[in-house]
Formats: sequence, structure tokens, C-alpha cells
Amino acid sequence: MPGTLRWGILGPGFISTKQTEDLIGNGFAVTAVGSRSEASAREFADRFGIPAAHGSYRALVEDPDVDIVYIGTPHSLHYEQARLALEAGKHVLLEKAFTVTAEQAAVLVELAEKSGLVLLEAMWTRFLPHMVRIREVLAAGTIGEVRTLIADHNQKLPTDPTHRLNDPALAGGALLDLGIYPVSFAWDIFGAPATVRASASMSATGVDRQTAIILGYESGAQALLHTALDTSGPNTATILGADGWIAIDSVWYTPTGFTVFDSSGTVVERYEHEVAPRGMQFQAAELERLVEGGLTAGTVLPPAETVAIMGTLDAIRNQIGLGYPADIMKV
Repeated sequence: MPGTLRWGILGPGFISTKQTEDLIGNGFAVTAVGSRSEASAREFADRFGIPAAHGSYRALVEDPDVDIVYIGTPHSLHYEQARLALEAGKHVLLEKAFTVTAEQAAVLVELAEKSGLVLLEAMWTRFLPHMVRIREVLAAGTIGEVRTLIADHNQKLPTDPTHRLNDPALAGGALLDLGIYPVSFAWDIFGAPATVRASASMSATGVDRQTAIILGYESGAQALLHTALDTSGPNTATILGADGWIAIDSVWYTPTGFTVFDSSGTVVERYEHEVAPRGMQFQAAELERLVEGGLTAGTVLPPAETVAIMGTLDAIRNQIGLGYPADIMKV
């Protein structure tokens, strides 16, 4: 799976830990880590046996022994940090939500394309084996015309008002942190929505604690999506077709199984596939494949689609009145 490219980790936080475990656990070369403090970078480097630890993000992106920068910081920082890496000539795997706004996303994508660099959204779900198989089942027409997607992403997360998820200054709220998953899944299944409708309940700090979304399509199809950060949920997904349905197990956006039924409820296919360690290696493999193939866009999640998905999130934010400070929305 891995090639000869060298990875640098920008921001040694929780999600970067998971990505690094999957990189190293699958033979990818991780050569450097960068943090705002050298001590934090060194602790992370020592933990994973990474050769270089940098006490600034700039030092990381300017490291000549780094080809690809993985950015796992809060999304309020993504635009600034991805731009820094791209301007240093590095390919970038950028966590989701990709940016705070579609405008920021478009600027980054244009910069990457002009520079001949790969900029890939780290929507790891797109590249997992069960999602690959689901797209094959749908393409084969096994459940007929696809009519409806029902998906949720609900978690009971910290209620501390200073936590990043509850802080508008850090682009907090359920939508960008959790809702991005079902919204992106709807784009994967149906493409661009013709209509966007959303309703939210806001927290005391002014971010959405739960949001319900209905995306409508020219075909008459619908995506019924829900996200919340203050309550646990089943985190399952169902795709309904004219001739059957696909029930994706919990947790649908992580490596899991699914069952395909015909319209009478008879099982047509049961899919299970073991993935280790977590499954974030598949998006890394896709980025390396693009770089080594001299490509800047793939078919599973091209940069233009990432920008368009951010546009859908913008529309939802506007409908529910989720506002952020101007400084984290600037370009």
C-alpha cells in the first residue's frame, strides 16, 4: 500500500494520533511532526519513533524530508495551516471539516492546482472497504433506483463551554465536526442537492447542539440527516431503493458491515471485512496514489466536490443562524 513518500504530522492531537498509528502500522514513512511547542512535538515524536520534531508549523512544512503534510488541528485553523503547507510546496491531507467556509476551500484548491500539488480532504469514510463495496452494489442496480438516505451522527461530547466543540470562536457546533459525515455521504450517494432545508437547536454558547437536515434532489430523492453533540445515537445509515435497501451497521462511518435486502426483506448480501488498526490508512494510500500518478484529483473525492460540500454546509449554517467570528472566516 505505501510508497516512498514521507509524511509530516502538523498538530500532535487526538486525531493526529489516530492517523499516525494507522500510517506507521501500515508501513508508511512518517519523518517529522510539528507543534506550537517543541516539547509537545518531541513527546509525540518519541512516542512513535519519528525522527524529527519541530517547535513550529513553519519549520515542519519547510522540512526537506517531508513530502506530505497531514493536518489534524481544529478546523478553524485549517485554512491558514493548509495554505502554509501548500506555499511550502507540500502535498496536504487536510482533516474535515476541510475549512470553515466554501470560499476558503476554493482558495486552497485553486492554490494546490496551480502548484501541481495534491490537496485531499481527510474524509476517511469515503475510502473504507465497506463504502467501496456499497458504491459497487448501487452501481449494479441491486436495490434499484436509489430513493432515500437516512443517516445520523450523534455523540455525547464534553459540555464544557470552553471546549472547542462549544466555542464559536473555534467554529464549534455539531454541524462542522459531526454533521460533515452524513452530509458528505449524501453527496457521495446523490451528488449535488437541489434543495437544502435545516433546523437546529442552539447551545448556550451559540453553536448548534443538534441539527436536522433534509437534502432534496432533482430525481425526487431525499437525504434525511441528523447530527448532535450532546446525545448518543445509533449512528447507523440506511439506503432505500425501489427494489430493496442497504442497512449499514453501527458505526456506519467507521469500518463496519452492512446487509443488502430485496424489497421482500430477503437478505441478498451480507458484507463484513476486518480492518486494522482504525482504517485511516486508506485515505493516505489514495493521496500517495495520486502523487505517484502525477494527478491532483481522484474520482472518489475530487477537490471540486470538497468545495461544493462546504457550500452545502454554508447553506445549512445560514439557515440555522450559526455564525462565527470574521477572523476565522477570512481568506
